[in-house]
Amino acid sequence: MFTRFKRETQRVFLDAFAREKLEYESGKKLTLILSPALYWVKKVKLPVKSVREAKSLLPSLFEDELLAGEYSYYAYKTGEEFVLFAYEDKKILSLLQEREIAIADIDSIHFAQSEFEEFEGAIAVNEKQALKWQNGLLTLVPLGWIETHEALNLEALTLSSYTIKLQQFNHIVKSSSMVKIAALLVALIAVLAVETYIASAKKDAVALAREEIFSKYKLQSTMMQNESALKKYAKIHTQQNSLRKQIGEFLKLSLRTGETLTLIEFKNEKLFVTLEGISTSRYVTLVDELKKKGIKHTAKQNGERMTLEVKL
Repeated sequence: MFTRFKRETQRVFLDAFAREKLEYESGKKLTLILSPALYWVKKVKLPVKSVREAKSLLPSLFEDELLAGEYSYYAYKTGEEFVLFAYEDKKILSLLQEREIAIADIDSIHFAQSEFEEFEGAIAVNEKQALKWQNGLLTLVPLGWIETHEALNLEALTLSSYTIKLQQFNHIVKSSSMVKIAALLVALIAVLAVETYIASAKKDAVALAREEIFSKYKLQSTMMQNESALKKYAKIHTQQNSLRKQIGEFLKLSLRTGETLTLIEFKNEKLFVTLEGISTSRYVTLVDELKKKGIKHTAKQNGERMTLEVKL
């Protein structure tokens, strides 16, 4: 689908490997489309229904693939699958500075994955690389591998509403269950220290500090209630750690051509996994591989479908 190019904005493909200098008219706002080289992307089914729930799992799902650094995450749902992104604000900001693009001139920032409709063939983006769809993901491939390719035409794109905002200063991590647990533990330690200090002569000052702490961390009025909350979040923390580890192991399985992971579902304290295209010999191999990874499970095979049940 095509749309008329708006005069007040100019579209730019931000590519870390392009040699030529980006040219754009002064006074115009820019619509940036990020090259796949500037983000990590996955397209998976998850045992959650909403994008909000999926976002809480993103750091765990990308943990084994990302180098050390500070990352931001984004997700949206298409059909029954989630499209997940991880990116480094600092890396993109550095490239913008290198290309002499001011943050104030940017109107919106998009991922190439969500802006290019699936197409056959390839689109050249620089002297050595081209965009190509592979297994539902838009990837960069060497231009030398491609016999024919099209030229990049950003004006022909109908842009989606999937945009991101870069963190220009300190990297801000959204609240999660891990952050809540850490804050709760710190608060409880502070409360215990305050209660010990109450025995001293400075009762009025200590009482004031205690009230400030309870207000700041939104704690319950009694220690019994706070300890109960701590046990609740500790259980959630342990379960999420186990769930993250198990999902990560299944996502890292070395599947062959024709073999696909079609379902990962968490239900009733159990993880259910379905694999399609699994022969009898591969079924045995995969069962052994999971045992070596220490994953306690029960497995069944029906034709070329392999189903597994993992108790967390």
